[in-house]
Amino acid sequence: MPSVDAARRRLRLSDSHISVLGLLVEEEQIPEDLFEDRSELRESGIIDADDKISADLYPLVATLMETRVIVHVEMSVSQSVTRSGAVIGDDLIFTHETWPGDAESEYVPAEPETLVWALARMVDLHRDFADESEGDEVIVSSMGAFDDVVAAMEAGRFEEPGAVAEATDAPVRLTEVLSQLNCMWRMTVAWKGSDAQTTPGSGLAESALAVWDCGIEGYWLRELPAEPVIDGQVDKSSELRVRRTTARELWQMITDLLPDGAQLAPGTGSARLLRPHARASTA
Repeated sequence: MPSVDAARRRLRLSDSHISVLGLLVEEEQIPEDLFEDRSELRESGIIDADDKISADLYPLVATLMETRVIVHVEMSVSQSVTRSGAVIGDDLIFTHETWPGDAESEYVPAEPETLVWALARMVDLHRDFADESEGDEVIVSSMGAFDDVVAAMEAGRFEEPGAVAEATDAPVRLTEVLSQLNCMWRMTVAWKGSDAQTTPGSGLAESALAVWDCGIEGYWLRELPAEPVIDGQVDKSSELRVRRTTARELWQMITDLLPDGAQLAPGTGSARLLRPHARASTA
C-alpha cells in the first residue's frame, strides 16, 4: 500500500501510483486498469475523494513532471532484478529504492552533495580489502560463454570452476570470478543534452557503467560490451571484457556519470544541482 511519512518527507509509491498521479496532474481520465491504484491512494490519504493530491506530494510530483536528469539503477541477483534510482528536477532531487518483492519504492528527497553517496549505497558500494595492484587484471571471453556459465550457476550445476570452464568453453578465471558473484549492477544516467550528445532514436544523452560485485574476488567493470548497450547490439559472439577495479575507482566513475552544467541542454535549471558533483571525493 502507498504511504506517506510526512516527518521525514518519505513516500512509498509504485509505478502505477505514479501513473495515476501524473494523469491527475494532467487532468486526464484514469483508465480502468488503474482504478485499484487510485483507490489505494485514496485509502492512504494521498488523494482525497475528489482526486485532489495531498500537499505532501507536491515536491515529488513537480519533480517527476519536470524531470531533467534520470538515474536508473538495476541490480540483478539470482534471477531477480530490483530497480532504484533518482530523479532530478530544476529545484529538487528525489532518490527512490525498492525492496525485492515489493511493488512500491521509497521516495526520499536528497541534497545535491549527498547524491553520489546515495547512488553508491543503492549498489552497496563498500570498501574492499583487495590489493589495489590487482586492479589491472583483465578477462576476455564471449557473451555466449558468459551466458553458459551463468546458466550453469542458476541451474545449481556450478561445480569446480575448471570443470565448468571446460563444459562451457569459458576461461577458467571467468568461472572462478563468477563462482563468487554476489550481484551484477548497472547504473544509467540520461538527460536532455545538445543534439550532438544524444543517442539516436532516444533524444537523450546517456552515460552508464556495468559492474560485477564478486565478493572475495572484488569488483569487476564490464568494459565490453560497453554501456549503454542498445537493443539488438549484443549477441553470443560479442566480445566480453571485464577488468578488476576498486571501490575507490567506482566511486569516481559514479561521480563522472552525472552531467555537469555544460553537458545539459541550454536553459536547464538542474545545472546548479549537479555542479557540486563535478569533483566529488573519492575517499
